[in-house]
Amino acid sequence: MAQSRGGGRDSYTPDEVARFEELVARYSRHVYAIAYRMAEPGAPLEGWLRRIVTNLYIDLLRRRPKVRLESLDEPVATDSGEMPRERSDPNVDVERKVLDAGMDRRVQQALLELSADLRMVVVLADVEGYAYEEIASVMGVPIGTVKSRLHRARRTMRERLAPIRQELRQS
Repeated sequence: MAQSRGGGRDSYTPDEVARFEELVARYSRHVYAIAYRMAEPGAPLEGWLRRIVTNLYIDLLRRRPKVRLESLDEPVATDSGEMPRERSDPNVDVERKVLDAGMDRRVQQALLELSADLRMVVVLADVEGYAYEEIASVMGVPIGTVKSRLHRARRTMRERLAPIRQELRQS
């Protein structure tokens, strides 16, 4: 005899199980990526996982299909003005360099050195592709706070990863 959904073992219909499995298939990679980028080594994953699942649920409720088109020829607008887009050298195998495990460790270390609030906006914006409005909703802060944190986090990451950039240019 199945108990109510409020306690103990539950009995679910095949449709409910299928919907749950679809959600797991759709979001498990994202949950793992955020947990990997946000959790410090040795920290209990359970708390982060609960937060991530909550955020994914909020995202599921609020996400609407969005298409963001950007010209590769136009300059990039930043808080301190416009700057030209950097283009990679077509003769360099950028994908191989980016996927290099050593580089990933260095980027992860730079992320871990950020405060939790700065790290969260970088992961949500630059790794997961969330819009400012979505990040503000997930984090419970105004959009202006998201923008200023993201600007500060990107500037800090740029400074910390400058040696990697130099290595890429030299190779």
